[in-house]
Amino acid sequence: MAARYTLETEVQYVKGVGTKLAQVLSKLNIYTLGDLLFHLPRRYEDRRQFRKIAHARPGDAVTVSGRLVTVDNVKVRNLTLTKAYLDDGSGVLELVWYNQPYMKDTLTKLRNSQIVAYGIIKESPYGLQMETPEWEDLPDGADPDSLLSVNRIVPIYPLTEGIRQKRMRQIIWNAVQYAHLAPEILPRSVRERLGLMPIQHALQQIHFPDSEQTIDPARQRLVFEEFFLMQLGVGMQRQRTRQERGIAMRIDADRLNEMLHRLVPFELTNAQKRVIREIWNDMALPHPMNRLLQGDVGSGKTIVAAAAILAAVDNQYQAAIMAPTEILAEQHYINLHRLFQPLGISVELLVGRLSNKQRQQARERIATGRGLVAVGTHALIQEGVSFARLGLAIIDEQHRFGVLQRAALRDKGVMPHVLVMTATPIPRTLTLTLYGELDVSIIDELPPGRKPVRTHWKTPEERLKVYAGVRKLIEEGRQAYVICPLIDESDKLQVRAAEQMAEHLQKDVFPDLRVGLLHGRMKPAEKEAVMDAFRAGELDILVSTTVIEVGVDVPNAAAIVIEDADRFGLAQLHQLRGRVGRSEHQSYCVLIANPKSDDGQRRMEIMTRTNNGFLIAEEDLRIRGPGEIYGTRQSGMPSFRVADLVKDMRLLEVARQEAFHLLESDPDLSRPEHAALREAVERFRHRFAIATVS
Repeated sequence: MAARYTLETEVQYVKGVGTKLAQVLSKLNIYTLGDLLFHLPRRYEDRRQFRKIAHARPGDAVTVSGRLVTVDNVKVRNLTLTKAYLDDGSGVLELVWYNQPYMKDTLTKLRNSQIVAYGIIKESPYGLQMETPEWEDLPDGADPDSLLSVNRIVPIYPLTEGIRQKRMRQIIWNAVQYAHLAPEILPRSVRERLGLMPIQHALQQIHFPDSEQTIDPARQRLVFEEFFLMQLGVGMQRQRTRQERGIAMRIDADRLNEMLHRLVPFELTNAQKRVIREIWNDMALPHPMNRLLQGDVGSGKTIVAAAAILAAVDNQYQAAIMAPTEILAEQHYINLHRLFQPLGISVELLVGRLSNKQRQQARERIATGRGLVAVGTHALIQEGVSFARLGLAIIDEQHRFGVLQRAALRDKGVMPHVLVMTATPIPRTLTLTLYGELDVSIIDELPPGRKPVRTHWKTPEERLKVYAGVRKLIEEGRQAYVICPLIDESDKLQVRAAEQMAEHLQKDVFPDLRVGLLHGRMKPAEKEAVMDAFRAGELDILVSTTVIEVGVDVPNAAAIVIEDADRFGLAQLHQLRGRVGRSEHQSYCVLIANPKSDDGQRRMEIMTRTNNGFLIAEEDLRIRGPGEIYGTRQSGMPSFRVADLVKDMRLLEVARQEAFHLLESDPDLSRPEHAALREAVERFRHRFAIATVS
């Protein structure tokens, strides 16, 4: 059987496994020999330092070697203690195992044999003791270097119930004997240029390193390969997109800028102008635009989107904007309708709350081309919605849509240009990972006159002082938000908390002011009525859940109080803070929190220290990790076997450069020497749903 081993050989056939243990290993997602090879240690212990028993001290983690002299089981209350005594000539050490009575039979067979044990020394009433040590016997003439759990740098693996470290170590040792089956897919030139280990050597050293110095190079080799495969997939996707026939629009920049100046009475920032030029240049090309537009809260993405829409409409094409919530869609509709009215550009709204008649009328105008701009939620991609001539598809807050939803909007046209937007700043590492096939534009400048939001962290005991500050702002003519905490994943509990907070504020704190309530379980018409009232200044305070995280634009709101702020991630706190600071008035964000964890305190400190969304996003990535921030289901975040997006940021950049360099000379990896590499890329793309709009 051994001669026929492949990486796809079922794990049950690996020496030492069998059917029963294979079921245990399946809980660790280990099904094949290849899975075993890539089940990597989570840490290592250096167990090479032998210590004489006489020199051992309580608290020391040591390796001792001696003769096994006595073994017995002892009953103590409900426990069975297996006790063995090890004599190395300098002293005697008691070895103890709890509720493992079978150990007596195992060890009895080894009486008077040489035993090597590792563990932490403790002091008992009867002398030195080592509890539940890892151990191996050393038969006469055996090579100490052959031991797997002692006398070496020992790998410590992730486990599940039903298997111990010693057994896992032995099984993986058996698997590593077939490391030569792992194909060397990295081009020799890349390996030599970067000084990377061959794959076989890397797998051997990552599991059973010769020294501490070989662990990191082995890991780097495996990390690089993962990133390299991913970036090759991204690069090949970019090339395929650029080979597709799209709509080459005629861009008269002078004419479009003149139209834009008519619509916008203020001077655009240099960042907005730069990003608009990038988008217009893309739209003039014969292949579809695929661009990601990032901008911090309040940076003016709507104007940039409007400039892209103007270019499409000027070429007699329609544009569509898809937003994740009705509130955000309606905000876009209000802004664009007001903006485009002087030019006679019609804007249609398509959301779930419309009556059947309204929905049908909107669909008809979009289908006939009279509706030049369509704004909506996922209602835009439902059956029955068709466009006469869709030339530009804009997806807002793109990480809230799945890949298929984004593709469905694109498919409403014939290879339209695609612009995806986010107000959630994305760290560069994640941008390269999730959206590497997109061109990226960043608005890194706020409109002039905007005052940075002042952020304060207060304890619950200071809540009355905070409310006094809110009252003062309202007396000056401003408005305020109060955000209720996310108690857990239950909408019901969050809604109840918001309702109780609104009642408390209206009754006990601000009886003379107008307090409104907004939460996700309200009917669309109710939500819209509350938001309309708040926009119109008919409410002084709006108590809300995180439903207002994005898309709510009320310039007169000058304060936001976030209760139990330590329950939120940094990115979400930053988004919530972005609901204020949208006018020339000084605005405030107050975080009410009494964090118990170091991470919670760190988040509060970061929020009070900076308003820079990109710095905050980087910190959020470090604290919570990519999966927590973006979620695997919607974003397509890869679950790497080895790589860590935070720790391995530099390697990701290097892998991207090398991948794109290779694709310049062999765009399809069609050369014979790249056949295995191409197969590996396809397997990688199949394993990871890389987020893409294509």
